[in-house]
Amino acid sequence: MLQIFLQGFAVYFIVWWITLFAVLPIGLRTQAEDNDVVLGTVPSAPTRFRALFTFSLTTIVSGVVYGAWYISSTYFGWGFDALPQIGPSFR
Repeated sequence: MLQIFLQGFAVYFIVWWITLFAVLPIGLRTQAEDNDVVLGTVPSAPTRFRALFTFSLTTIVSGVVYGAWYISSTYFGWGFDALPQIGPSFR
């Protein structure tokens, strides 16, 4: 039972980490856009980093993606072995 939980957590962690990089640019305002570049930083640095918003949105989106993966693998039997069957055949 513990092994199944750890495997599920590992998959969720990977999905969360990939989703984080997809969510990071959402709502981002750079210092160059605000014309307020702090000395010693690059103009593309964010004006303010909204960590709570970013991490909350990442958790929600990754929960939906993980839930879809869990339902498709548990109830429909789709796994990584079924991926070649879903895609087209190039024979």
